[in-house]
Amino acid sequence: MRFGHIAGDHMLDLLNTVDWRLGGDDRAERLRSFADVVDWCAESDLISAPEAASLRDLAATDDAVAERERQAVITARERAYAALFEADAEAAADLAAMYRTSIAAADLVRLGDRWHWQDRETGLRLIPDRIVRGLVALLQRDDLDRLHQCEDAKCGWVYLDTSPRRNRRWCNTRDCGDRNRARAYYARQRAKAPQP
Repeated sequence: MRFGHIAGDHMLDLLNTVDWRLGGDDRAERLRSFADVVDWCAESDLISAPEAASLRDLAATDDAVAERERQAVITARERAYAALFEADAEAAADLAAMYRTSIAAADLVRLGDRWHWQDRETGLRLIPDRIVRGLVALLQRDDLDRLHQCEDAKCGWVYLDTSPRRNRRWCNTRDCGDRNRARAYYARQRAKAPQP
């Protein structure tokens, strides 16, 4: 897989498509093209393999529209982040407006024992619409008291802390966790070293 899926919710994983979110100049966008967005959606089971193929073909015929829809995904992602981590009411209102547009392009249909949004068309707008609906559902979860952000000073990745004691500190213990433990160890060693 190309993208990290560590957050406990696909829409939180979307927020993690920015590396070093809190790192200033080190911040790096991972959704640099519409193809990247399609790949992320396919990995996250937000679209089917036939939908992914169709969307790739459509994007190849209209770069400008594909870029506009990629930007729509980025905007929705950042609005959700601001709503969740900065309690930004304006960002939540923007996301609600996007949601109204996304549900206008779909029908509520029963599949099995559940109701689902079914998009009327497989156009490039399908991806931002599905993502916006997913982000609004994320904001309405009843376990957001478990929402946490990696304690690395630059990382900024987010996740649901499902540990029994709710004491998970790092997005990934083998990455940010190891790096920060090593940094703390070397700082303690320097502090113990005799001063000249």
